[in-house]
Amino acid sequence: MHDLIKLRFLAFVLLVAAQPLCHAQTRLDEAPINYTETKGNNRVTAMIDKVDSGELELVYEDGYGYLRSILSELDVPISSQALVFSKTSLQTGRISPTNPRAIYFGDEVYVGWVRGSSLLEISVADPNLGAVYYTIQMTPRRPYMRRENFRCLGCHEKTVDHGKIPVHTVQSVMARSNGKINLLLETYVTDHTSPLEERWGGWYVTGHHGSMKHMGNAFLDGEELVSLGESNADTLRRQFDLSRWPVAGSDIVALMVLEHQVEMHNRLTDANYAVRRARYTSTDSPGQRAQLDTVIDESAKLVVDHLLFVDEARLESEIKGSDRFQQDFVAKGPTTADGKSLRQFDLKKRLFRFPCSYTIYSPAFSALDEQLQAKVYERLWRVLSGQDDSDEYRHLSSDDRASILAILRQTIDGLPTSWASTETL
Repeated sequence: MHDLIKLRFLAFVLLVAAQPLCHAQTRLDEAPINYTETKGNNRVTAMIDKVDSGELELVYEDGYGYLRSILSELDVPISSQALVFSKTSLQTGRISPTNPRAIYFGDEVYVGWVRGSSLLEISVADPNLGAVYYTIQMTPRRPYMRRENFRCLGCHEKTVDHGKIPVHTVQSVMARSNGKINLLLETYVTDHTSPLEERWGGWYVTGHHGSMKHMGNAFLDGEELVSLGESNADTLRRQFDLSRWPVAGSDIVALMVLEHQVEMHNRLTDANYAVRRARYTSTDSPGQRAQLDTVIDESAKLVVDHLLFVDEARLESEIKGSDRFQQDFVAKGPTTADGKSLRQFDLKKRLFRFPCSYTIYSPAFSALDEQLQAKVYERLWRVLSGQDDSDEYRHLSSDDRASILAILRQTIDGLPTSWASTETL
């Protein structure tokens, strides 16, 4: 009898221990996400609906298809062009160092275009679903648009603590002179925390970065990257003819903004999914409510830390990129009465003048679970008011905090009433 009790107890322990593991295998198609069954509601679906109804007629151009027309409709600046020559995406056979894939991005949308291909790849940060993927067949008579799921999720699905999430990714790889990747060597998923020397392997980079090194503009020779001699260059004309690309470059500042934004979108998705899943399985018991509160608190910190550029890699030299991209980016605002904006660049020691992400204005942020968003604002207030001076926020000077606080107060409607307080430390 004693042994039987021990066995039952052991089985119970194993069952309890296994529950988080089973929970971590939560698939995108399971409730409450129901990823593939749920229609997207975003800039891309709005464009598709307008085309289908006849309200919008996209303009076809020889050599570009509907690229320019689609970028304009989706509010994606053509100056955001970044060129990747490693063989990735659905179109590996068409991508090469002499025919790189061009990436364009706006605040919500990412567009991938390969010269000579009729296929346009689009992804969007959907407020409800996170990263959602679409393809457009660009035929002169009419574009054929469809949502992609499994073809893209094979590379864009990530396992986190609470299950699977769809993600966007900026990756730095070791690429050979033909664009193929050596998968046996180190690769890096990069964002604003990544040191420059780990960034942009397999990408072209134009702009100036002083004495700092990066992995861009280089091919593998054996197991070592060899530079093409295009470091600190404004153009790539020595590598291939850029006259058939919309922009003659792959801007370093655009790449840095892209890295930050992609990870910010991923964190919003992570936080959103975590709280939705926890709320879906939660009961009214005190223990379950406490567990949900913990998930909300941890998810809020995940968002706030990236919003405030925690662990941002410090720049050792000044970055100089395309004036056109910076002008297009800053012009989107919003700005305060005295002209301050979260979109203004620093580029001497860090990316932005005021280290708080402009994605706080995004539909993805606005669509966060109400309790989660309230917790994000509570955490932000504690940091910006000086009440939370934890080590991870020491990069924010008192002037930084005051400026960010003033900008948010003037540019966001409906802030919590606590933000009206003038008390700061």
